[in-house]
Amino acid sequence: MTRATTVRAVLAAAVLLVSVFITLTMSPRLGLDLQGGTRMVLQAKDSATVEADRETTDRTLEVLRQRIDSLGVAEPVLTRSGEDRIIVELPDVQDPRQAAAVIGRTAQLSFHEVLGAAPPGTDTAPETGEKRLILPDEQGTRLDLGPSRLSGAGVKDATAFFEAQQAAGWTVKLDFHKDAGKDWTKLTGEAACHPAGDERRRVAIVLDEKVISSPQVDPSVGCQAGLPSGGTQITGSFTAKEARDLALLIKGGALPVPVEIVEQRTVGPTLGAAAIDASAQAALIGAAATALFITFVYRLFGALAAVALAAYGVISYAALVGLGVTLTLPGLAGFVLAIGMAVDANVLVFERAREECQDRPTRTLRSALTTGFQKAFSAVADSNITTLLAAGLLFFLGSGPVKGFGVTLAIGVIASMFSALVIARALTEIAAGSRFVSDYRGVNGIARPGSVRTWLTRKDPQLFRKPVRWLVISTVLVAVAVAGIVVRGVDLGVEFTGGRLVEYSTSRPVDVETARSTLADAGFGDAEITTAGDRDISVRTGKLDNDGEHALRTALATEGGETTKVRDELIGPSLGDELRRNALIALGVAVLVQLAYLAVRFRWTFAVGSVIAMVHDVIIVVGAFAWLGRPVDGIFLAALLTVIGYSVNDSVVVFDRVRELWAGNRKTPLATIARRAVLQTVPRTVNTGMGALFILVALAVLGGDSLTDFALALLIGIVVGTWSSVFTAVPGALVLERTTTAPPPVPGKSSRRARAPRRDPLDNGARV
Repeated sequence: MTRATTVRAVLAAAVLLVSVFITLTMSPRLGLDLQGGTRMVLQAKDSATVEADRETTDRTLEVLRQRIDSLGVAEPVLTRSGEDRIIVELPDVQDPRQAAAVIGRTAQLSFHEVLGAAPPGTDTAPETGEKRLILPDEQGTRLDLGPSRLSGAGVKDATAFFEAQQAAGWTVKLDFHKDAGKDWTKLTGEAACHPAGDERRRVAIVLDEKVISSPQVDPSVGCQAGLPSGGTQITGSFTAKEARDLALLIKGGALPVPVEIVEQRTVGPTLGAAAIDASAQAALIGAAATALFITFVYRLFGALAAVALAAYGVISYAALVGLGVTLTLPGLAGFVLAIGMAVDANVLVFERAREECQDRPTRTLRSALTTGFQKAFSAVADSNITTLLAAGLLFFLGSGPVKGFGVTLAIGVIASMFSALVIARALTEIAAGSRFVSDYRGVNGIARPGSVRTWLTRKDPQLFRKPVRWLVISTVLVAVAVAGIVVRGVDLGVEFTGGRLVEYSTSRPVDVETARSTLADAGFGDAEITTAGDRDISVRTGKLDNDGEHALRTALATEGGETTKVRDELIGPSLGDELRRNALIALGVAVLVQLAYLAVRFRWTFAVGSVIAMVHDVIIVVGAFAWLGRPVDGIFLAALLTVIGYSVNDSVVVFDRVRELWAGNRKTPLATIARRAVLQTVPRTVNTGMGALFILVALAVLGGDSLTDFALALLIGIVVGTWSSVFTAVPGALVLERTTTAPPPVPGKSSRRARAPRRDPLDNGARV
């Protein structure tokens, strides 16, 4: 065993040990669609209905965080999205009306005089019998508060700083606007008329009916003198975090910002459990089928690649858990899909090693394997980089589930490269060093050509004598797809159109006609109703508030018995427009980025041919969904962008071989080079496609509606992408080379005279 092999083996063992430790000791972070709960997107606006800026949105976020804590939600997640939007994720909150009631209120910050400590059970004024404002302070003491003397709108700024000179520790400094400063001076002046230590010498700062601070007016302040409007400080036994939080709350409350709920999704835990079970079953069955397939094709080396595939699964899962990536439904689908694609690098290496053994039968197995890794590296690198580009576009241009899919896909690609180039290489090199494995060609699976390669060698089909013929066939397929888009239309999901989609599970069977009639009698005659089985009902409407949804559920319960909400999606029209715009931007940027990368790595004609094939695949997938009447939503967008990466991946492998063969023999016509490259890479394309198909078929059969549509889009995309990489990208590049390569004039001859005969590089020796 060489030193390099030893290093790879040690590195692989170390990474696997760390991955196993993380897998056994850490739990995954599940998204709302797997754990259940409520997800809201809020848009902050100022009082003039103008979009709030980034700073105002950050202040609003801190106020909202305090409100959500009052719900008792475990580990809520609040993040700012863009300049004026806040994403709120509330695990296990199944009633959106409760969350909306707390979150949707405008911030109310006020300053009150303290009338004294309130005796237990006292809540009305003894003189008038009016309701009194009695709230506990930070220590739990019930304070009797007077009416609000100053609102939060009067606060100009609030900052936290460390006061070292007077040993006051962390302090919060307040600055007021001019008129509010006068009210503050008057309020503190009246409080200063009471003796030090008296409850009435305090000023209560109240946010959303909760006392967040109630400082005493300093003994040095005289009666009716009060504190100046600038430079007021709140001191106490604050930690750094407590002081900053208090400053943010006061400052945020000082700018009350209305928030509008523009997106709301509620997912029940039953859906999450079903999604996890479906993904786990698909992963096990699909991975097992893939492992059996590559073992059958590549024998011992295929079995070792299957071991590396299992290692890939452990490493990628540990990376997701260790990095704290939230696992969502499409994210799990991306993880499962990457299992099928992880075998691609091994297939590339094994096929190159087979070629070496076929071309030079006398060379050793270890030498052929080493050469296979070396020659396959450029194709592995280019194909994985294109997939990473697609994953990056998913992350930066997508949102929600699309973004999560991009993260898991990127981690899967990196882990697959490590498993193929480090783990699988170490295992196969150790095995190749065995005399038994090297001598018995039927055991190692590399020394003999595969059945696909043998058939192609015997038939030697002349594929590109007329490349335009293949482009005509591709054009017809695109025309059929466009016809579906025009005639049937694209069924845009609720994420693009806006509206509300609610799914229910009933205890008694309810057929679709009964449900439609019941909801029509309840005033929901325009609702679109579909059923899945006899107890699952999906209702899609336009604008529907939470009270309306409650009435809808009550109406269904009259026929279906106990009715449980399983899924709830509410998206405003503005968010639908934004998602549609982002989808188009993602597709446009994907085309430009892929074109630029391929133009740098290959000839520009190869790049254009690959992009033509990619656009061809996208149109056909969308057209197929239009003909089938399947919805186009965010998960479909993730699948579509994955098809882009897969399509370019296939084209890159073919053009990488064209580049290699053409560099070795520039005098050979390009059409001949392209034919050889295609025939040499077809075994890899077939075997890789089969590996991915096992996973996708498992997803389509075992998954729910979302996973089924995702798998269907990718199944269509892989089949079409395999076709286009050979019969669209290559013929397109050949036609472009022919039209842009003109024979130069013969020196010393008039342009009107006949030119010297010249070999056309695209026409197998024909003369022009």
